[in-house]
Amino acid sequence: MRYVAAYLLATLGGNSSPSSDDIKKILGSVGIEAEDEKLNKVISELKGKNIEELIAEGNSKLASMPAGGAVAAAAGGGGGAAPAAEAAEEKKEEAKKEESEEESDDDMGFGLFD
Repeated sequence: MRYVAAYLLATLGGNSSPSSDDIKKILGSVGIEAEDEKLNKVISELKGKNIEELIAEGNSKLASMPAGGAVAAAAGGGGGAAPAAEAAEEKKEEAKKEESEEESDDDMGFGLFD
């Protein structure tokens, strides 16, 4: 991911076809050493492609992915809101348990004058 990000930074900076040295320079500026094998793979995959078109294509793919509640409902097997409500109820119970445990851990079993 860092190689893609550096490639995108280079293209946004006006370099339409960044070389491996350009990307190494960007990564080196934040203390990251580039692995030539991975770097060359990213460059070969993106070479000659329009970055704006790739980003637009990627956004459309991300928009079609389920997220959040949709995953919980799908995992419930079509029960709709019931599994999601049960999961929310369990989270509330866990939060209450954690709060009560934190309160008891505050004094760690010792009183001020014990």
